[in-house]
Amino acid sequence: MFRISHVLGTHREHDRRCIAEVQALLVAAFPDLADIPDYVERKLAEQITRNYPTVLLTAHGNDDRVLGFALADHFEWLGYAYLDFIVTQAEQRGRGLGGGLYEALRQDMMARGAKGLFLEVPTDDPAQVATAANLKANKNRLKFYERYDARPIVGTLYDQPVRPGKPPEPRLLFDPLDRDEPLDAETVKQVMEAILTLRYNYAPDSDYVLQVVGSVKDSPVKIRKPLYASPEEKKYKIPRRLHPLKVFCSAKHSLHHVRERGYVERPARVDVILNAIKDLPDVEQLKVRNFGEAPIRAVHDADFVNFVRDYCQELPEGELVYPYVFPIRRTDRPPYERRVRVGYYCIDTFTPLSKDAYKAARSAVNVALSGASCIVDGEPLVYSLCRPPGHHAERDTYGGFCYFCNGAIAAQYLRTKLNGPVAILDVDYHHGNGAQDIFWERSDILTVSIHGHPNFAYPYFSGFADEVGEGEGKGFNRNLPLPEDVHDGRYLEELDEALEIVKKFNPVALVVSLGLDIAKADPTGSWSLTPEGLFEVGRRIGAMKYPTLLVQEGGYNIRFLGRNAARMLTGVCAGALGRRTGRRSG
Repeated sequence: MFRISHVLGTHREHDRRCIAEVQALLVAAFPDLADIPDYVERKLAEQITRNYPTVLLTAHGNDDRVLGFALADHFEWLGYAYLDFIVTQAEQRGRGLGGGLYEALRQDMMARGAKGLFLEVPTDDPAQVATAANLKANKNRLKFYERYDARPIVGTLYDQPVRPGKPPEPRLLFDPLDRDEPLDAETVKQVMEAILTLRYNYAPDSDYVLQVVGSVKDSPVKIRKPLYASPEEKKYKIPRRLHPLKVFCSAKHSLHHVRERGYVERPARVDVILNAIKDLPDVEQLKVRNFGEAPIRAVHDADFVNFVRDYCQELPEGELVYPYVFPIRRTDRPPYERRVRVGYYCIDTFTPLSKDAYKAARSAVNVALSGASCIVDGEPLVYSLCRPPGHHAERDTYGGFCYFCNGAIAAQYLRTKLNGPVAILDVDYHHGNGAQDIFWERSDILTVSIHGHPNFAYPYFSGFADEVGEGEGKGFNRNLPLPEDVHDGRYLEELDEALEIVKKFNPVALVVSLGLDIAKADPTGSWSLTPEGLFEVGRRIGAMKYPTLLVQEGGYNIRFLGRNAARMLTGVCAGALGRRTGRRSG
């Protein structure tokens, strides 16, 4: 068994190890590349300056070692892709690994809207092949690709020995990616020039490039008929789905249900989001694990956790307890009576405790930690659909529908497991006071929050721009409060500033407190971001290419919540994977 995933960058130790193993496999298969020890890392690092994405897919065994990889470029300005290398360990050949990688790459390119995939395979021209064994191996490679309808372009000089003393020229194959469109001469000329100049570093005006590109005469170009694969062998496998976005959600979220008229934080929020994203091509839902109380206590006060747990267990079924007295905060003299102590730990009058509140809050923490664990295991994109939300829960208080700070707990877990700095970016309409309070004096976890100004937006008492942390944490808490009327353009300007702060911090992972209450017509917000604005927010976050955990926070307009979540998550995937849009074709 093996799994296939994207490698987006080099922030985690896991990613750097994968790239090193890929490089070793590459050199073992192509010794001529030994003098370019950073070939793979450089391809990934130079994507932005090159202005077209490089895709690295890695196949992993049970021990997480890299068993094989596919490395490809998407020439977006042409609309086509080019497979640079596909390599597997020698002992894995013939076990379906190469097929799995190629199928996954085809899926990825179709998701990007590529109209075809070009690749090179050693020639099967007997006049150019030295031995019978090599000729047989070359024919087998062509047979493999013919099963996907990828066949050689013929009638050009691309595969002809026009350079005296050079190795045999490869066949240039074209995989139409399940499309049925003719391939015109101008497109092939442009693709050939791109391969020869970008991959092989020939000058565009060199005699060789001009000669090969100029040899393309037929339009549409001629594609060789299948020679090795019979029709029944085509598409011999069910395509392996590639799901870059892992999703976690717990059914226990619905335990805590406040059945009061007008109460907007209800189980239906999760249901509509799950229903909207279940058929997105990039999504795969995984099972939630139980992590116990220890990660909660790593960021929350022990007496606070004990109180929430013990008091909830004592409450009768169906009873809701709201605070009615808010004692002056004297940490040395908390109220004795538990019902009165509710107001000692709660910051508002609309976040009740119930018999199931603690159970639901624990399940939300497990959802967030399952996502964080997935990031630690090497996945680049994870969405934890948490309910109840968490970003208003401070070290020793709850409120704003939040009981435990899911995002902060996940960030602390990532900080420990990845042994590097972690950033929290809060894009909820309301200030992320929970993470700010918890990490106020720490420099190893950056907190950045974009939110409605506390002069008019909950929680009213925090989120001002001059709140920057204290002691060691001074400068590592940043608030970007905005006015009541904010549209797509204004929000994106502020998001760019927030992302620049994150970039300078250079974390090993990014936790996004994902509030969809920034969207137009949310009952708890006043902003007017559109679905396409949300897509662009997600795309810019994903384009940072950090291992990213998205933790669900607010968003209460049930009518549009599912659509908004789908657009935001599609944008994150598009940005992380280097796609220009969320369009899927092919």
